[in-house]
Amino acid sequence: MDYQGKVVAITGAGRGIGLAMAEAFHAKGAKVALADLSGAEEAARALGGLGMTVDVTNEAEIGAFLDRAERELGSVDVFVSNAGILRTDEPSWDAMGADDKAWQDSFEVNVMGAVRSSRQVWPRMKQRGGGVFVIVASAAGLLAQIGAASYTATKHAAVSFAESLLIAHGDEGLQVVCVCPQAVRTDMIGGSEDGGIAGADGIVEPSDVAAETLAAIAEKRFLALPHDTVAGYELARASQRDRWLGGMRKFRRMMVEKRGRPV
Repeated sequence: MDYQGKVVAITGAGRGIGLAMAEAFHAKGAKVALADLSGAEEAARALGGLGMTVDVTNEAEIGAFLDRAERELGSVDVFVSNAGILRTDEPSWDAMGADDKAWQDSFEVNVMGAVRSSRQVWPRMKQRGGGVFVIVASAAGLLAQIGAASYTATKHAAVSFAESLLIAHGDEGLQVVCVCPQAVRTDMIGGSEDGGIAGADGIVEPSDVAAETLAAIAEKRFLALPHDTVAGYELARASQRDRWLGGMRKFRRMMVEKRGRPV
């Protein structure tokens, strides 16, 4: 895609992966609209774009963000649903450890944030013949994040929703890309030097995730995998489920022995 003059709207864009996405699209000539709970306005100024405080659990705010983006920049060609949260299984570190609020918050942001965004942006894109919708999920949505059951479940749902979008609207001109990295050097891994379990195959930079996303768009690929090992893991999981689950249980035991916790 030639991004010169195109408009790209991104949620969760005040820092981390979202900001790296904005920088990558901007470098290609796109006009960018950034949304986040904080930091979007400042980040957007550096890119000559639009920044706005938006809570993706509020569909009216997403709609207002798109209205303003289209009024000030033009019709949105690419939408990146990047806002996400991680809740671990503390305090008991079992799969039911997180309380109801942690589960509900995870669902509201990690799944419904993308659902609400698609409701708002797709009708606009459809009128113009199509567009690109990117969902930043996680390798946890294809595999599992040990010690974070609510994160794993909702990221699986995000991947499934991305698939459903493509199946339902691909023939109408919607390109869908689902981004599934393992550990990325953002606030989500905290101060961990090795990224914990998610960092077993190394930590990539947010710019690497952005570059892989742009490559997936250009190559018309559904999955964007910044860690190329994830494809092999997903194949092993599908073809040898019991063996894969056994390996994950062993991995969890090793992490508990090493750290005293499974993350």
